[in-house]
Amino acid sequence: MEYRILGKTGLKISRMGFGGIPIQRIDAAGTKDLMRWLRDKGVNYIDTARGYTVSEEYLGQALEGIRDQFVIATKSMARTKEAMAADIDISLKNLRTDYIDIYQIHNATPADVETVTAPGGALEALQEAKQAGKIGHIGITAHSLDTFKLALDFDWVETIMFPYNIVETQGQELIAKCTQRNIGFIAMKPLAGGAIEDATLALRFLCADENVTVVIPGMAEIREAEQNLAAMENTAPLTPDELSAMDTLRATLGTHFCRRCNYCAPCSVGISIPAMFLMEGYLSRYGLADWARMRYEGLGKTASDCIECGVCESRCPYNLPIREMLKSVARKFGK
Repeated sequence: MEYRILGKTGLKISRMGFGGIPIQRIDAAGTKDLMRWLRDKGVNYIDTARGYTVSEEYLGQALEGIRDQFVIATKSMARTKEAMAADIDISLKNLRTDYIDIYQIHNATPADVETVTAPGGALEALQEAKQAGKIGHIGITAHSLDTFKLALDFDWVETIMFPYNIVETQGQELIAKCTQRNIGFIAMKPLAGGAIEDATLALRFLCADENVTVVIPGMAEIREAEQNLAAMENTAPLTPDELSAMDTLRATLGTHFCRRCNYCAPCSVGISIPAMFLMEGYLSRYGLADWARMRYEGLGKTASDCIECGVCESRCPYNLPIREMLKSVARKFGK
């Protein structure tokens, strides 16, 4: 197992981490078996979130007796001091621990960052929890390039998590800046939300980038973990055949794959267009239909609210047929 130092946190972590979203598909016993397998293979970085329903709880049960062998990262959508303080305490209880190594502001937009950093914002709770020893380090996760740019300039940001994979490379220059500023970079969505079927190719691509500190593929079964670990341990240079396969994949997915760059915004009626496609991925490819439907409905404006003005398509740098794609999302969710 290759280990890296996670930026200014100073934490020594395995380059392959564990993404905790798919835990929602299994049970507590299966999670325990998986954690022990990962421990034995040297994987020591775990990512979860308050929003992943049972994920924190199952992990808390699974890590009893071996918690000190892992670096645990979780996150919250809370934006105010009061709500974040409450979520930190819930996470501690769920994870059955008295400290969490990394606590992150989850999926923040630029407007969220303004709220979080204002007086009474979530950052105050995180900093107080850090001083109290409840959490070790503070990070931020985002799907927005604008948020990524903002996060790079905050002294309190110790880690940044952002989508990065063969077809979503819009953050590549900013990822390099993480290295320059000693911020740990966590690559999420390594398989583009399941759109990339060749996990080995996807992980080999990420391993070839020295600016990636840790990759967190979602896993629910040991067979998935075995495949992912084998890919991560293959440190040979990418072959011409692999590079060609990546180019083919980009060409294939490029006609209908949202990179979440958000250049399509603002929508005329207030739809969060990238979020529509993100939820569709959870529904169609992650096997998390109930959770995806709950999150989709919680967004307020849904794909069926599209008035087909086409303004978003004129802004999309990838020339995606957004209106037709939104119709497909609406059909799948039934609204």
